[in-house]
Amino acid sequence: MTSTTLPPGLTAYKRTPVFDQDSLPAGLRREHRTKAGVWALIHVIEGSLLYRTLDPRSEQILTTGNPGIVTPGEPHEVEPLGPMRMYVEFHSARTVEGGPHTEQLL
Repeated sequence: MTSTTLPPGLTAYKRTPVFDQDSLPAGLRREHRTKAGVWALIHVIEGSLLYRTLDPRSEQILTTGNPGIVTPGEPHEVEPLGPMRMYVEFHSARTVEGGPHTEQLL
């Protein structure tokens, strides 16, 4: 994903715990997607993380100050590139029932 900002009018409504290279859930390391209307902002606190979109296929290395943006329904996965700490913040223009993903990952 080449976008560097979220669209206007979105509100943050949920945030994951901080994960490191050992605690990052397997569900985030394999293909997954957010629900319709849910955007995600991947924040790296330290180290680096490979963010891979699967359709269309692209890769981006995320670091502190260089977050990843996940669009609604976009298939993606992440992979730690050595020691790292990160969290994900979910945004929506409306109230979203349940969790932000199409399946339970965390």
